Amino acid sequence: MTDETIWQPLRDELKRWEDAGRAVRFWFRDDDAVEPTEALDQLLALSDRFSVPMALAVIPAPTGEALAVRLADQSRISVAVHGWTHKNHASASEKKQELGSHRPTDQMLDELRRGYNKLRSLHTVGFVPVFVPPWNRIASNLLPELPGLGYQALSVFGIAKPGAIAQVNTHVDIMDWHGTGGCRPHADIVRDIVRQLDNRFQGNEEPIGILTHHLVHDAAAWDFIETLFDVMSVSRAGSWRPLEEFLD
Repeated sequence: MTDETIWQPLRDELKRWEDAGRAVRFWFRDDDAVEPTEALDQLLALSDRFSVPMALAVIPAPTGEALAVRLADQSRISVAVHGWTHKNHASASEKKQELGSHRPTDQMLDELRRGYNKLRSLHTVGFVPVFVPPWNRIASNLLPELPGLGYQALSVFGIAKPGAIAQVNTHVDIMDWHGTGGCRPHADIVRDIVRQLDNRFQGNEEPIGILTHHLVHDAAAWDFIETLFDVMSVSRAGSWRPLEEFLD
């Protein structure tokens, strides 16, 4: 299967939106940022080249001034809170969770507060009050507490659900976490994006979130992101929007 064949379904779907005089919003979230790296530089270069706003989910405990300095002049980059240490506290038989039922609630709320305050202090321009739980999982009893800590939205994976706090979610993950550990087949990711577009065409108005993890990208992952941005850049139907646009 050629690249042209792989990407044609997305081009066709975007053309359907154009012909209908409609437009759809996309947003881009990349997880696990801590410090400047060559991989982060590569991601930021793509943001600059294609003028794509990105939200970096930053792990508060290990991060510091170095990342803040690197991002200081990156006007398209937003910084969201990604847990506290990104440490798994679940048992081996459970799905990974930092913020599950395995620790005292007060301890977890303190970490949520500390993460918010640390990143807001470090990233005075790009900080957004959005919480991104590690592995996209968080105990339900913590959700009503998030607004009181300053958070305006939660970002996990899947179609947003009504609840104690607004959700701005991702819907398409490019990585094959349970298989190769590298990028998923491009045709499969394109198929997922087209499905999300069809869902929005039917009436769901939430933006489509693309999820990446720059620290573990292989060549195929970088190639996918670059091609996606290129395909989107020539369409009038889809636009990349900053995370803060979706906050109340």
